[in-house]
Amino acid sequence: MKLIIKNDDTLKNRRLNILKKEIPCLDSEWHYHAEYELLYISQSTGIRFVGDNVAHFEPGDLVLVGPYLPHLWRNDASYYKKKNKKRVKTIVAKFTKDFLGEGTFNNPEFNKINKLLSESKYGVCFGKKLSSKLHKDLLELADLSPAQKSITLLSILHHLSIADDKTILSSSDMRQNMTEQSQRIDIVLKYISDNYALNISLNDVADVACMTTNSFCRFFKKMTNKSFTQFLNEVRIRNASRLLVQENTSVSSVCYAVGYNSITNFNKQFKQIMRVTPKDYRLSI
Repeated sequence: MKLIIKNDDTLKNRRLNILKKEIPCLDSEWHYHAEYELLYISQSTGIRFVGDNVAHFEPGDLVLVGPYLPHLWRNDASYYKKKNKKRVKTIVAKFTKDFLGEGTFNNPEFNKINKLLSESKYGVCFGKKLSSKLHKDLLELADLSPAQKSITLLSILHHLSIADDKTILSSSDMRQNMTEQSQRIDIVLKYISDNYALNISLNDVADVACMTTNSFCRFFKKMTNKSFTQFLNEVRIRNASRLLVQENTSVSSVCYAVGYNSITNFNKQFKQIMRVTPKDYRLSI
């Protein structure tokens, strides 16, 4: 597994490509590409990584990712089991900035869309109210004629560009080119995603990356803009928030299910990342 640049031969020289996917599980590779990508989840759950951002995703998740920004949507572990009967349903729109013609978005009337495309270098997530409003248009995109696809995507981008309910994801510009060092990060992210509930240590992940602990710490910080401990806590807490929403289990059970051995530490990390305690988070749902 390695960080890869996606360049499907079937997409070469195409300014706009819409894919409707119904598959057992999402792509498990940490990757980037030259196009903008608007990804809408209509059926699926898991954890997404966009630049240095880690967050839980569920149906209604709508995110715009800019060119060369590494990202990964990884389903919950149950999706990757052989006997999995769950299905993932997504709409993926990949497009270049000139899909309507060279310099279109540089015109004054498209200033807000141009600003949105600029913000996408950090990744932009939109609220559920907006994604629900755009649900029908997004689902129909893949079935439209080429002209209608361009017109409808422009309309969707317009709605996204004037939205108040949006969140910039990555805290820094993580756009990058392929390097030999980059190839290790996918192995590490997959290992963390699969084993966050276990008592994994810095030595464990350094061994997975075939590096000394000191070298690994520098490498991980460079690649994710976070320490390993900070990143692991975010993955655990994002999964905990999912369990608190979906399952009628006690807070202590959730604590142990995501890899913590101390309720006190779990509460502390949860409040630091989610801004509320686990109990208050459940009550607010």
